Amino acid sequence: MSHSLYCYFKTDAGDAALLARLRTLQSALLTRTGVAGRLLRRRDDASTWMEVYEGISDADVFRRVWLEASAECGLAALSRHEEWFQPLN
Repeated sequence: MSHSLYCYFKTDAGDAALLARLRTLQSALLTRTGVAGRLLRRRDDASTWMEVYEGISDADVFRRVWLEASAECGLAALSRHEEWFQPLN
C-alpha cells in the first residue's frame, strides 16, 4: 500500500534560509528513501508552506528517516503538522 505525507507549517513568507534547509531535507530523503518531495505554499497565505511526499511504501520507516533528516537539517524545532493519507481501495 502506498502512503502520502502532507506536512504544513507557518513561516515568514520570504525565509530563504528555511527554504534552503527544506531543499536539503528533500534531497536527503530522495537519497535515503527514493521518495521525491514537493514544496507548496498557500495561494491566499504565503506564510503557510507544505511539504508533500507521495508513493511511500513503508510509512513508519519513512517517518523515522524524515524526522532524523529534519533534525540533521536544523528543522526539528519547526512546528509542523503531519497528515498521512492512503488510497481508497
